[in-house]
Amino acid sequence: MAYKETHNRFTEAWMKIVAWRERHIKESRFIYLLALVVGVLCGFAAQLLKFLIHAISGFLTAHVSNTSANFSYLIYPVVGILIVTLFVRYVVKDNISHGVTRVLYAISQRKSRLKKKNCYASLVASSITIGFGGSVGAEGPIVFTGAAIGSNIGQAFRLSPKILMILVGCGAAAGIAGIFRAPIAGMLFTLEVLMIDFTGATVMPLLISSITGATVAYVMEGYDAEFFFAQSEPFMTRKIPYAILLGVVTGFVSLYFTRMMMTMEGMFGKIRHSWQKILSGGAILASLIFLFPPLYGEGYSSINNLLEGNVSSIVDGSFFYVDRDSVWFISLYIAMIVLMKVFATSATNGAGGVGGTFAPSLFVGAMAGFVFAYVLNNLDIGIDISNKNFALMGMAGVMSGVMHAPLMAIFLTAEMTGGYELFLPLLIVSTLSYMTIKLFEPYSIYSMRLAKKGELMTNEKDQAVLTLLKIDNLIEKDCRVVHPEMSLKEMVDVISESHRNIFPVTEADGRLVGIVLLDDIRNIMFRPDLYRKMTVSRFMSMPPARIEITESMEKVMDTFDRTNAWNLPVVQDGKYIGLVSKSKIFNSYRRVLRHYSDD
Repeated sequence: MAYKETHNRFTEAWMKIVAWRERHIKESRFIYLLALVVGVLCGFAAQLLKFLIHAISGFLTAHVSNTSANFSYLIYPVVGILIVTLFVRYVVKDNISHGVTRVLYAISQRKSRLKKKNCYASLVASSITIGFGGSVGAEGPIVFTGAAIGSNIGQAFRLSPKILMILVGCGAAAGIAGIFRAPIAGMLFTLEVLMIDFTGATVMPLLISSITGATVAYVMEGYDAEFFFAQSEPFMTRKIPYAILLGVVTGFVSLYFTRMMMTMEGMFGKIRHSWQKILSGGAILASLIFLFPPLYGEGYSSINNLLEGNVSSIVDGSFFYVDRDSVWFISLYIAMIVLMKVFATSATNGAGGVGGTFAPSLFVGAMAGFVFAYVLNNLDIGIDISNKNFALMGMAGVMSGVMHAPLMAIFLTAEMTGGYELFLPLLIVSTLSYMTIKLFEPYSIYSMRLAKKGELMTNEKDQAVLTLLKIDNLIEKDCRVVHPEMSLKEMVDVISESHRNIFPVTEADGRLVGIVLLDDIRNIMFRPDLYRKMTVSRFMSMPPARIEITESMEKVMDTFDRTNAWNLPVVQDGKYIGLVSKSKIFNSYRRVLRHYSDD
């Protein structure tokens, strides 16, 4: 009773604060203060997530041997996934996987209301997943966490959907900036990946949040870059052809990563029982980590080792430690890691773990760029290029291709390594990688899931507005239904009581078998001599097309354009639901377009 009374008092006091804000501070100004608050909170959330991951991972791997295989790698990942599955099922009680895709969906549908539990659920689940060896990244979960923080702060102040959407973007930007100490990349991530419109109203709040999140990280971690990188070999213009070739290579690596990830995701999606997912995904993940220890967790330590020139350390802790001095075995080993990372990542998420594909794309890019240069340097054909320079360029290339975000990839790589001297080759590789994968895949790995469902809103106004329309809200159910065995007399009686000129024809079970148009029977409906002789089955016709209730509005409009129809029946499993008319679609389109343009 005391708790309820305290809660009511708090709610009453809070609503007074909200009412005061609404009277005295405009939303357009208040958002700058909230962007600062969101940046601080998301910066601390990013630091907490990194601390938990390193604490769990450090505790579990303290005894790991570098000179032999470690059988504990066969156990840790499965245990971690099991803990996370139980946490999600019995505590969170919601699906929190694919955090970036969920944020993108919320922004795309302009329904930027995320649940309170999302402020902590992904953070806890991903720290356990990655700490126990899950081969995923923390960036997707921190984006989801940051977006939820921004959304809930906006909801608490009863802000408009437009401001809520910007605060969601602020949280995502601050999360990326806080975890990488990369404020420009954080803002670009929100603009390129989450596709928030680039306007003055959105850029300033995003920039404030990004800078604030990165500042919190700098204060708590210091000013060292995320990855150790010392520019010892300047990039020469004569090496540009190799940068161009790497750009194309990383484009195809990105294509492999994206398509294999979606294929594996589809395979795990067909497994209905959680225990089967845990066992199959856990077995794949544990086996891969046992054979390739760099696949454990985010893999950032392996990237640092390569950037420091410690190449042979890549086989530490594995069966293959004895071959650490063989150049060609090392090359093959790293190439296998590039190929296997996508299986380890998809197995982690498919089995029930929580993590993103951000870090895996960085990891694959660094390995691909390094092995590209390493192999060329050891072919004895007179090529001398920097392994670590090309590792950085590979990171930007694969990240750009997988996420379809070349600007974010360039600035993130430069900011988290301090490799600004490589800006030109980073630009070349990132752009060519993006152009290469764009020939085969029009969507990023995040937006692909939504695009397949017709739920992705793009920056094209027509496409965006159609995405916001839903067929369920456009169905008209005021048409009188007739049946094949009804006589012409009964049909005329129905027409006399109806204000429509189209009549769906259904069987007794509701299955649509045709339609009757008033114009088609106008010449016989006033002939009493035919009233008993003719039935609906004689003069009904087939509709030019049928709309399935699950179809996207883009497909519905394509059907209208193809058939030149003005009304089409909507069915579900063959049974009549209602009609959808082009006029109602146009009216709804104009209404949504006006609202969309105002935002």
